[in-house]
Parts: sequence; C-alpha cells; structure tokens
Amino acid sequence: MLYDTHYKEGKKVWFKKFNLKLAGLIFFPADFDEAKKYPAIVVTHPGGGVKEQCSSLYAWNLAQHGYITLAFDASHQGESEGLPRYLEDPASRVEDIRSAIDYLVSLPYIDENKIGAMGICAGGEYTMNAIQTEARIKAAAGISTWDVGDSAKNGFPGVNIENFMQKLLKDVAEARTSEARGEAPKYWNYVPETEKDIDENTSVIQKEAYEYYRTDRCYYPTTVNKYLVSSNDKLAAWDAFAHIDTVSPRSLLFIVGSKADTIYFTNDAYSKAKEPKEIYTIENATHVDLYDKPEFVNQAVSKLVEFFDNGIKK
Repeated sequence: MLYDTHYKEGKKVWFKKFNLKLAGLIFFPADFDEAKKYPAIVVTHPGGGVKEQCSSLYAWNLAQHGYITLAFDASHQGESEGLPRYLEDPASRVEDIRSAIDYLVSLPYIDENKIGAMGICAGGEYTMNAIQTEARIKAAAGISTWDVGDSAKNGFPGVNIENFMQKLLKDVAEARTSEARGEAPKYWNYVPETEKDIDENTSVIQKEAYEYYRTDRCYYPTTVNKYLVSSNDKLAAWDAFAHIDTVSPRSLLFIVGSKADTIYFTNDAYSKAKEPKEIYTIENATHVDLYDKPEFVNQAVSKLVEFFDNGIKK
C-alpha cells in the first residue's frame, strides 16, 4: 500500500451480531494495562471498504492517544459472516455498530460510560444514524460523510440523470425477479474496476475511489468491489439523518475537505443537528484525500483527539 494503514498492528478479534461472527481489529494504547479502564471508539469503514484500510488507519492513530479502538468488517462483507454476500443494507450496517459496542462493553478494561464512534464516508453516515438511537455512544464523528439514501435517490455528485431513482428501482426489480427464479445474484461495482472503465461521464468521486481501492494505493484482497443490485431499494428508502436533532446534548463532529464534491452531505446533516455540533474543514483536501494522505489525515486525527477528549473522556 502506498500509505501505511497500520492494520498489521491490530489484534484480530471476532464478535457476534445475532447469529453471525464479525471480524475486527482492536488497537490498544502503547502503555495498555489490562487492570485499568479505557475509553473506546468504534470505527466504521466506507461502503466497499474493509477494516484493513482507512478505518484501521484512524483506529491506530486514536489508540496512540489513549483510546482502545475497534475497526471491523461489515456483516456480509470482508471477513465477516453473512448471507447473501456483498449486501449493502443501511439498517444492517447500523446494527453492526451496535454489535461492536456490545463486544466492547463485554471487555473488562473498557469504560462503558466512555464510548465514542466515528466513520468514514458511508461509515460516517451510519455512525451518525447509530447515535440517534444508541445511547451508549457519547459522541460521534464523520469523516467525508456520505448519504447513501440521497445518492440512491439522486445519483452521485456530478451525476445528472433524469428520473434516477425510478431507473434504479427498475434495475432492482429485475434483479430480484431473476434471483427469485433461481438465477445468479446480480452485482454492481462500487467504483470503476479498471482504468478502462473511466470515461468523461465518470464522476470525480468515482475516479478518486478507483485510485484508492483498485490500485496499489490501498488495494486489499478482501475488497471485492461489488455489491448486490438488490441492495439499492434499501439504500433508496434510507433517511440517515431523520432524527439527528435528537442527539443533543451529545456532541457531533463533521470533518470534510474543502475540495470534496460531497460536502453537501455534510452540510445537510449539520443543518439538521442541534448543538453541540461542529464542521471542521481541511483546506485543499478532497473526499478521498481524508482516507489516507498523511498531510490531511494528521489534521483530522488532531481534531478527533480534541473532540473525543472533550466529548467522552471527561
């Protein structure tokens, strides 16, 4: 990988989500003492990502500042169990976060009253949704926060297709019908699979994500770059920030790059939330720059440490 994500320094763990086993990487402070109690942070990966990528990078960095952190593969994805494979279901993804907290509070060295959560891209959105009904999360942060419900209804940033959702749901209907008749599941790619798949109609975010996920920059073997077409009805029905105003007085932080073409997702979530809330803008960074580029990640980590120190350590 072009930028070291530190995933090899995490301890491999498994935890339960209903009858499924989810795969995680847990990171400890350098001076970890099993007899003490530590604040903890759950870190959720983007859609199409896995725990060994940007979620472990942020988890490792936060562990250096006294937190026990957990990055994990979403159910149905990566090394985690779950059928059908490569399902992208927002409600399920939020339940993954709850299950990660269930695991953390079972550990004797976790302070159950000092648990935070953060996520990157879609992981940021799922985190912001989880805190709305998960009282154990004391503060939440999103990095380059995405809104999968908006993009399923209206298309990716820069994509202008008339009646986008109607066409999307027609594809879902065809996929579900063929699967009901015993045909093989149909999949779409999260990002262009090869450079040849990029043309003048490819959005900026998809070009960025191709470089991150499908090249040596941050390719990892368990990132298969596909999700079920039949996931899209669940994405289109999703309203991530519907009750974000109820989170107050717990704190929310949104970190976004000034050049991100997805910044309107952050602005929408922020506008619906109540104080205490903050948008922290990193100049000259794009959406995907915040995944791994040190000059931007270091700024984000500094802000996250300040935020979680005030939001859950006190």
